[in-house]
Amino acid sequence: MVEVNIKRDIYKSLKIVAPGTPLREGLESIVNAKTGALIVIGDGEEVLKIVDGGFNINCDFTPSHLYELAKMDGAIILSNDSKKILYANTQLVPNQTISSDETGIRHRTAERVAKQTNNLVIAISQRRNIITLYKGNIKYVLKDSNEILNKANQAIQTLEKYKNVLNQAMNNLTALEFEDLVTVYDVVKVIQRIEMVIMISDEIERYMIELGNEGRLISMQQDEIMSGVLDDGLNIIRDYLNRDDKSYIEIRDEIRTLFQEGLLDLYTIANIMGYDSGVATLDSNIYPKGYRILNKIPRIPSNVLENIINTFDNFQKILRASTQELDLVEGIGEVRARTIKEGLRRFQEQLFLERHII
Repeated sequence: MVEVNIKRDIYKSLKIVAPGTPLREGLESIVNAKTGALIVIGDGEEVLKIVDGGFNINCDFTPSHLYELAKMDGAIILSNDSKKILYANTQLVPNQTISSDETGIRHRTAERVAKQTNNLVIAISQRRNIITLYKGNIKYVLKDSNEILNKANQAIQTLEKYKNVLNQAMNNLTALEFEDLVTVYDVVKVIQRIEMVIMISDEIERYMIELGNEGRLISMQQDEIMSGVLDDGLNIIRDYLNRDDKSYIEIRDEIRTLFQEGLLDLYTIANIMGYDSGVATLDSNIYPKGYRILNKIPRIPSNVLENIINTFDNFQKILRASTQELDLVEGIGEVRARTIKEGLRRFQEQLFLERHII
């Protein structure tokens, strides 16, 4: 949970100063002018009680106003939404007992203010032309957009490779589901691949936030690659979950908290899913309910899909059911029953063709 909160704080801070925002435009002007700055975003009591002196500005924020006011030595205080410049040329007097690893006065003050108030504090180095963000105990140095763009492109290429491996594992699982030959190993291997793809996508997401409007093309590529991945991952958990004490959403979240070392251990994933037969766990045969494949058939409402699964219990029984048997399920009807049978047939034929092409 702490890791999630840290990521949330970083992402929120990066969005505020992303390229294309008025605040980033003002920060870039200060960097180019080599004047340096100390800026606090927030006007709560914790901030105001450490503000000493300066000028009460209380004007609308514009990049040019920020740039001009940064020419003075003191700190600048912005409103919580960054739409107002409240104070300029102020002295900040944080608690001096708060630890700081910074050596320069401006950055040391910024770190202490961030830790004391938990507000976003921005320090711009006059000599090094570097923008540093402080938020609570977090320190983040903004990188050059071209550097981030290069890293994002490399990450997209990695994501494509991992997605191709995932597609192969997913196709193999689907074939085994039609053949009724699925083992725990086949399922947890796919879950592992999905989580690895999501981890890479999350890294790209951070790049996209930091790039702002300069990362739109990368974002489009990411969306295309990730299409269907999250839904498939959730439906696989629904298909094979073997425990009653937690919902499939809770299991998804528990798997999501695994670090890379945990993801590499297939037994860990199997145990979370409710399979624990010792050394033979991964070789145990298991049977899908049918959520993932039935969701691939268009125009099946979720309540009807639930009725089908509750009636037939597992995917093989659904696959073997006749049109007349499907018609008896509440909410199906003859037309929808034929659609389901035809959809499953086409899905199986398409899978057969893809496996032979590969």
